[in-house]
Amino acid sequence: MLYVVLAVVLFSIGGAAVLTRKNAIIALLGVEIMLNSCNLALVAFSRMWGNVEGQVFAFFVMVVAAAEVVVGLAIVISIFTTHRSASLDGANQLKH
Repeated sequence: MLYVVLAVVLFSIGGAAVLTRKNAIIALLGVEIMLNSCNLALVAFSRMWGNVEGQVFAFFVMVVAAAEVVVGLAIVISIFTTHRSASLDGANQLKH
């Protein structure tokens, strides 16, 4: 049960980082913390109920998180090369 509480705390910290920070790197870090907290909850529930399905889902979440990091960093590099800043305010300028 304590693992689930830790997962909720980590998810809250990640959500606060995504919602309050304007730096794209910090926002990506917040998303990664949120995904890792979901993994922790999946594994904790899997162990609590005695099956391995939660662990399999956690593995797939790790794969999706790796792909998200690649795409997210490509977007951050694109923003940085055009605006010389990693601020999320310049993200709407990528439409042109």
